[in-house]
Amino acid sequence: MADKTRFEQGMQTRRSVLGDAHVDRASARATPFDIDFQSFITEGAWGSVWSRPGLTKRERSLITLALLAAAGHDEEVAMHVRATENTGASPDDIKEALLHVAVYAGVPAANRAFRIAKEELAKRKEGAQ
Repeated sequence: MADKTRFEQGMQTRRSVLGDAHVDRASARATPFDIDFQSFITEGAWGSVWSRPGLTKRERSLITLALLAAAGHDEEVAMHVRATENTGASPDDIKEALLHVAVYAGVPAANRAFRIAKEELAKRKEGAQ
């Protein structure tokens, strides 16, 4: 029953960070082939790590962006830039995290992540107008 609780906590945290629309789309696309993977990330990433009390969602968001950018996971960088609207990380926070990527993971990784972040932030700004 602990797994059920971890899944429920993970789903709550996942929704608070990524938004209901994103999670609903991901859930609707789940198939018998990847349903176990969806459960794994909901329980592991969202229920175990993102739900811990040691860091704020803003801090976790910035760490996540830096790690994803360093690893070159462009789609995930875009998704987590969009999520900063829910985590409290500002565009200036994103910029500072990506500057760290440049120093510690390389300029090409940061360059790519800055491009993605600029695109996502511009979309957000367009939507606000």
